[in-house]
Amino acid sequence: MDSYISSTTKPIYHGTKIVWYITDILEVLILFRVILKLMGANPNAGFTDFIYSVTHVFVAPFVNVFRVTYVEGNVLEWTSILAMIVYYLLALAIIRLFLMGKSVSTPEAAVKLDQEENNS
Repeated sequence: MDSYISSTTKPIYHGTKIVWYITDILEVLILFRVILKLMGANPNAGFTDFIYSVTHVFVAPFVNVFRVTYVEGNVLEWTSILAMIVYYLLALAIIRLFLMGKSVSTPEAAVKLDQEENNS
């Protein structure tokens, strides 16, 4: 697939792959956090402690947005779910910025502008 990518779009292509890779790892780690909290995992267990430690810095900005919900003694962290949504949207925004820098031909630009004008 990489052989079909031009030299001008290759950096954008690789940049988007890197952004999605980082986002996927972050989303999976936070998802583990949500599941571990919901299932009442032992916070002193090595894996649980590792997940909580790694994800704390990413969830911390959202900690006081929602109240914690307790489900039969276990915790549902809405703030972690909010963090996942925010980081996903942030990744989309970064990729949109990358794509804005992509070079286009004059006819391609004219078609895109016409489409945007018709959608407004």
